[in-house]
Amino acid sequence: MIGVRPQLGLGTAPLANLFSVVSDSVARATIDAAWDRGIRFFDTAPQYGHGLGELRLGGALAERPRDEYIVSSKAGRLLRHHRGSRPPSVFVDVPDVDPTFDFTASGIRRSIEESLQRLGIDRLDVVHLHDPDDHEVIALEESFPELLRMRDEGVVGKVGCGMNQWQMLSRFVERVPLDCILLAGRWTLLDRSGASLLELCADRGVDVILGGVFNSGLLANPNGGATFDYVEAPTALIARVQRIGQVCAEFGISVPLAAVQFAVRHRAVSTVLFGARTPAELEADVEFATQTVPDEMWDALDAVIEFG
Repeated sequence: MIGVRPQLGLGTAPLANLFSVVSDSVARATIDAAWDRGIRFFDTAPQYGHGLGELRLGGALAERPRDEYIVSSKAGRLLRHHRGSRPPSVFVDVPDVDPTFDFTASGIRRSIEESLQRLGIDRLDVVHLHDPDDHEVIALEESFPELLRMRDEGVVGKVGCGMNQWQMLSRFVERVPLDCILLAGRWTLLDRSGASLLELCADRGVDVILGGVFNSGLLANPNGGATFDYVEAPTALIARVQRIGQVCAEFGISVPLAAVQFAVRHRAVSTVLFGARTPAELEADVEFATQTVPDEMWDALDAVIEFG
């Protein structure tokens, strides 16, 4: 939402058939609903739906004025035909290509060029190095230098890194002149392990984009079958979220509302991403972001989160 800090963004992984199929029409309607609610930040990646996320986003934005929106994508995986049986994926009914790690300088450039083709645009406003967990050395020696060169060329606007862990992100913030980071799932109502990283970013002027504010589903629907970090949530975590829900209920607040409000209140956070699957989910997320929560509720929740 323009002019609001933190701004809200739409993450396109769910619209790219994460766990289950979303039709082209529903995906388009969700992106249109985000636009109608003032959202101008859209996050995607080659991995999302094995290219489907970028294709759907590009199609939905094709007739929008290019200078009025921000597109964030990622690099570090190339989409290639796989020999033999295809590797498992959390995305279903996807194109006949699979993500393959490539953090070389040439691989990074190819990744961005191919993303631009799928999106149908001539530049990326933000590019994150995507999940270099097992590739830290080559990330520092080749990936980031290439991204910074492409930033100098004007093909890339801001350079960042997107991960589900905070430790390596902290090292990158200390060693690389990053503009931003994308931290998924490590600064949430349930998991505050990324606190030191957020403080580091605030001190250094590095924007923090938050993803996974519902921890991939558990904080949105803490019932049987809920997911935490994209796998079935352990019983102990479900029980903890249910206790959190009891505290929230005392203040007339739902767990999803508390989860969103927790995300938007940190001083380092510039953007909060929502992974809506439908226009209705998108509308609910926006409403959560614009409501208020009593200050005293956070103290009551701290006791449950820390000691529960």
